[in-house]
Amino acid sequence: MAETFDLVVRGGTVFTPSGPTETDVGVRGGKIVAFGDLGGAATASTLDAKGLHVLPGVIDTQVHFREPGLEHKEDIATGSKAAVKGGVTAFFEMPNTSPLTLHKAELEDKLARSAGRAWCDHAYFVGGSEDNVAELGELERLHGCAGVKVFMGSSTGSLLADKDELLARILANGRRRVAVHAEDEERLKERQHIAKEAAHPRAHPIWRDEQAALLATQRIVRLGTEAGRPVHVLHVTCAEELEFLGRHKDVASVETTLNHLTMAAPECYERLGSKAQMNPPVRDERHRAALWRAIEDGTIDVIGSDHAPHTLEEKQRPYPSSPSGMPGVQTLLPLLLDHMAKGRLTLQRLVDLTSAGPQRIYGIAGKGRIAMGFDADFAIVDLKAEREITDAWIASKCGWTPFAGMAVTGWPIATVVRGNLVMKDDEVLASPIGEPVRFWSTLRGK
Repeated sequence: MAETFDLVVRGGTVFTPSGPTETDVGVRGGKIVAFGDLGGAATASTLDAKGLHVLPGVIDTQVHFREPGLEHKEDIATGSKAAVKGGVTAFFEMPNTSPLTLHKAELEDKLARSAGRAWCDHAYFVGGSEDNVAELGELERLHGCAGVKVFMGSSTGSLLADKDELLARILANGRRRVAVHAEDEERLKERQHIAKEAAHPRAHPIWRDEQAALLATQRIVRLGTEAGRPVHVLHVTCAEELEFLGRHKDVASVETTLNHLTMAAPECYERLGSKAQMNPPVRDERHRAALWRAIEDGTIDVIGSDHAPHTLEEKQRPYPSSPSGMPGVQTLLPLLLDHMAKGRLTLQRLVDLTSAGPQRIYGIAGKGRIAMGFDADFAIVDLKAEREITDAWIASKCGWTPFAGMAVTGWPIATVVRGNLVMKDDEVLASPIGEPVRFWSTLRGK
């Protein structure tokens, strides 16, 4: 009896662990179950990928979807809709919502809010804090938990963990890799007058300078080494950090963002004002060049979007009262495809940074590659498509992107989440089917 499938993706160039190959992919029960010529197979649905590349779905491990408490900026439904329009099939969301995600109840509330509303798969960080430090070893093992996130600088209320004693206690409670926002709070306080006196976002990378980043990164790597606990340093921005982190990859993994790879100071602040304002800041060309070298030499493990939307009205407040952060989950893959088209990285490196890398760093079960038995998560892209990024294309509630007007080469044509076609030709389809991401360290049945 011939095999039957729920979905066959036909005729595409499929990026498997062995590299790109022209093959059909058969999907059943949300999993990849067959490769080869499946033209004669019975299937409930067929997706024609001729002339397209079938990549593993993007796993964006750093987004702020603002729910609960800040839904006027974004929510789980609109944020995840933006994600799938950009080829993202799973997201990890941060704990600085209102209330903060510090305990089991807040984590379970986010998971409940996601059921029937999230367009792709998801996991949620719990914040490492004085308020929950004794519980962290238990919290990180909960279903749907992405791990522990630490804010060393400029965070919300009790989420700030800027003292070595508290950081050491956080690192001592648990085993999973800890994600860290590394900026030195004392240095930020000492230099805040620079931002107030300048009253323009061009001062942002001067106030929050390279030393503020390097000091915090050196501290968390030292503390992680002492505790025997791996750390993941988020949105790394400067050459000095990269040089240091390149010598400590045994304990520290590294993320950067498309914002820091694509924009550079001072031009972005003169052109965009506070739309280019984020923490840590976009820095000058010397640092951007260092980031691209770290992409090439393997120092950087993961690219995240740090999707952190605010309304245009909020962004128009006078600096430095304007909030830091910008949308990015929808533009991550188009921008990276464009960088690839310009020769800045290979397709193999792109896939590693956006799917295999996140899977490896966080120990994600069944995602991150197109291989037998893995979830059928695909970002199907046209490497030659020429498009313009516009505000009108953005699905996020904020309705804007700092990359509006930018012409790119390479575009997500379709997004498949566990065998379900959720986006095709810029249109989001069917209904939200996202489920919690599973991790090797906390496996449990569905």
